[in-house]
Amino acid sequence: MTDLEYMDRAEALLASVEACCDRINEATDADIDNQRVGGMITLVFQDRSQIVINLQKPLQEVWLATRAGGFHYRFDGTRWKDTKGEGEFFADLSRYASQQAGEPLLFSP
Repeated sequence: MTDLEYMDRAEALLASVEACCDRINEATDADIDNQRVGGMITLVFQDRSQIVINLQKPLQEVWLATRAGGFHYRFDGTRWKDTKGEGEFFADLSRYASQQAGEPLLFSP
C-alpha cells in the first residue's frame, strides 16, 4: 500500500471514530469527549480514563492505547487487523471503550 493509500484509509478510520462518538453521545449517557489533533484522537470518559488512537505513518499502522494495553493495527485489504492477529480495530475499540464507559458501546467503520 502506498503512503497516500494508507493516509486515505487511516483518515477514514479516524473520521469513523469521530462520527461514532457523536452518535454514541446522542444515543447514550456515555458522554465521551473526543479531541483530535492531527493524526491522533483522544477519547476521554466520565471517569477521566482515556483511549488514544494514533496514526503511525512510517509503519502504516494505527495504534490504540487503552487501560487494557496498547495494540497495533495494519490494514489487510478489507479491515484493520491487530498485528498479532488477535483482533480487529473497531471490535477491539468497542470492547475497551465499553469497559471504560461502564456500558455497551459500538464503534463501526
